[in-house]
Amino acid sequence: MSDVHVTNEPPRAHVRVVFLGPVAPHWDIVSNYGDRTLVDEFRSRALARLVLLPYSDPQFKRNRERIMRDAERENVTVEWDLGFDEELV
Repeated sequence: MSDVHVTNEPPRAHVRVVFLGPVAPHWDIVSNYGDRTLVDEFRSRALARLVLLPYSDPQFKRNRERIMRDAERENVTVEWDLGFDEELV
């Protein structure tokens, strides 16, 4: 049995997580659509996980997975913009 929750509902919001560069603050979270309160609460939780982490930090991968699980629970789509094509790395 799978723990994955599949829903046919449209996403409640969409956010783009943008890497700003090596100097803090490293991250910005921008919303394209969705309930402002939902997005603001998601943004604060995500930024708390990313606040001092550049993408090269080993903790980044674990926290990114946690952010994605949080997004699944809230039915929020997430787009990551690290400033490079991750498939080439």
